[in-house]
Amino acid sequence: MTDTPRFALPLLEASQAQKHVTMNEALARLDGLMQLTLISVTETTPPTTPQEGEAYGVPASAVNDWAGQDGSIALYVNGGWAFVPATLGMRAYVADQNGWAGFDGSDWVLGLITLSAHGAGMVQKVIEVDHTLTAGTTSAVSYAIPGQSVVYGVTGRVLSDITGTGLTGFSLGVAASSNRYGSGLSLTQGSWLRGLTGNPLTYYGSEDLILTGEGGDFDAGGVIRLALHCVQFSLPSE
Repeated sequence: MTDTPRFALPLLEASQAQKHVTMNEALARLDGLMQLTLISVTETTPPTTPQEGEAYGVPASAVNDWAGQDGSIALYVNGGWAFVPATLGMRAYVADQNGWAGFDGSDWVLGLITLSAHGAGMVQKVIEVDHTLTAGTTSAVSYAIPGQSVVYGVTGRVLSDITGTGLTGFSLGVAASSNRYGSGLSLTQGSWLRGLTGNPLTYYGSEDLILTGEGGDFDAGGVIRLALHCVQFSLPSE
């Protein structure tokens, strides 16, 4: 055996010359793989100017230096690409998606919490959007809630003042309940909201989040950052 079975770290041979080269290669790989951060798991083309120690999850149909390495971790060490097989259950932070992912045996799944023997699992998501208000009594964030999801709550922060004639505050909800995620909410830049559902609530179809003015109508232009906290469930394979 010349490499370790899990991370393919090179092993020293008996009476090997230049032992430091092999040892340094192994240490460089460990440095990139421990507390793993993947720059991306969706890029199919290797970057033209990778930095030493950067790692990528290689997706299907990758090209150039990554061709034929589907499902591997591409680690840039010593000026070239080293490939380490991703194994079932590995976890990594995916930088370009700002979240933790688990490897399900074929793909990196953002927010993966549980995984059955046949691929069924629970996926936790935070869906964040910056919404610029439109003028009127209400302002809708289109399809902010994905269908087939269980929602725990919505948080938010006002990024720029929300204004309107006679406006004293606003509520946040959905078509069936205008204040499900809060009422009497502040209009001022820097103010925040944390709207929790007493029991997690299931949405079978996609829905808008709706802001409703209190005491008046919205002017166009205020901005609020909203984050929806939910889970979804994947199906077992055939």
